[in-house]
Amino acid sequence: MLSISGLDVAYGESQVLWGVDLEVRAGELVCLMGRNGVGKTTLLKTAIGLLGARRGSVTFDGTDITAWSSDRRARAGVGYVPQGREIFPHLTVEENLRMALLGCGRAASLDEPLELFPALRPLLARKGGVLSGGEQQMLAIGRALLTKPKLLMLDEPTEGIQPSIILEIEGALRRIKQDLGLAVLLVEQYLDFAERLADKYVIMAKGAVVAAGSTGDLRVEMVRQHLAV
Repeated sequence: MLSISGLDVAYGESQVLWGVDLEVRAGELVCLMGRNGVGKTTLLKTAIGLLGARRGSVTFDGTDITAWSSDRRARAGVGYVPQGREIFPHLTVEENLRMALLGCGRAASLDEPLELFPALRPLLARKGGVLSGGEQQMLAIGRALLTKPKLLMLDEPTEGIQPSIILEIEGALRRIKQDLGLAVLLVEQYLDFAERLADKYVIMAKGAVVAAGSTGDLRVEMVRQHLAV
């Protein structure tokens, strides 16, 4: 589904990713972990096309998309929920959701995101800017799903969110993976959340992948060395 190979990325003359390899298969949830500032967000932004690569390739669904724009990648089925959620604060919840449908040029029902996140249904007429952080995150994920992605990338969806909504997001991601068969690439600092959901983990440090494998094989030593504050 998504294959990243030998990826180097720089901001000007400052290189931030070094030879990164990563793969996410259909129906698989891969958790990308590491301390702040190691390049996780940069990797997602490069995968969606917001940043260009200095070297390496990004392949999606068997096609090299390294030179594609972010819009073209989105139309091909790459969904992205950025850190900070980036909803439209002055639009209602319903209007935010319908904006996703306008962006992909088709009409469709809002049933799918509202079934995944029933807490949004009574909030449809409420402005996005007055929602809690957790409600905004549910809205951002629901909006991304309306574009019918094959791959969904999420940047720290549990950051600053109350535990009850984290459980709702966890349940929704489990359904997205199991029932919809989507590939999911998740940047996450909350280790327990990642261990409950992810099939595989990838750990980054200083702009490079330093460990990867099945989540069940994630060792305490790795956590202490690369994840503990």
